[in-house]
Amino acid sequence: MWELFLICLGVGVGAGLLAGALGLGGGVVIVPALIFLFHGLGFPADLVAKMAVATSLSTIMITSISAVRTHHKAGFVRWPVVLRLGVGIVLGAFAGAFIADAMKGELLTRLFGLFAMVIALQMALTGRKAPDGNLPERVPGAVGLGVAGVLIGTGSAIFGIGGGSLTVPFLSWCRLKMQEAVAIASACGLPIAIAGTLGFAVAGWQETRLPEGALGYVFLPATAGIVLTSFPFARLAARLSHRLPSAMLKKVFAVVLFVIGLRLVLG
Repeated sequence: MWELFLICLGVGVGAGLLAGALGLGGGVVIVPALIFLFHGLGFPADLVAKMAVATSLSTIMITSISAVRTHHKAGFVRWPVVLRLGVGIVLGAFAGAFIADAMKGELLTRLFGLFAMVIALQMALTGRKAPDGNLPERVPGAVGLGVAGVLIGTGSAIFGIGGGSLTVPFLSWCRLKMQEAVAIASACGLPIAIAGTLGFAVAGWQETRLPEGALGYVFLPATAGIVLTSFPFARLAARLSHRLPSAMLKKVFAVVLFVIGLRLVLG
């Protein structure tokens, strides 16, 4: 158990840095790490991916609070956009947990691996360039943002991420400033995490093969270890993201993420 706790502390550092600096919910680090860890602990193979995704979402509840407070103080969170996205996000994230529960564990693992590889390529091939200031924003209305929220929430819950991997590209397409896109993505991570965690807790409530310390599919000991470090490091990284370029960090992380994703796909 001590080894588990120490490993989760390290996972939390990486998750917090990504959540704060790049607008990623940290799930792109947490989920593959927990998949490998839970396999090593001998958890039922068909439950490993579901538990990793559910536990990832539970940690993002804490990480997102830390990051969004810092972004809010800096004045980058546009709350009307967050609220309109949030309605759809809650519905999508709760439903996404049950969709993931209906999948076979091996399929969910391979899908996450493919998702990780796509995100890695996206990060490696695109830069964080601000939209052309001469072009007007094209943010959809309440209905459009609600539909986008449903799609973002569903995908985020299935893959155990805070939504930044989906929200930031969408808001960039809407021609928002990158600082605002990252800040809004961090704020949207909270409803994603709450609704997704609740969905996985309910979906796994009747599962009898779960280890001690599990709440549905959420493995609480891992949650505790990760949030102890993800919370402060998310706050630190959010501050640094307002001052430092993150191009090098993105490209290095993209290489690591692609290798991890490939490993999950190949099994």
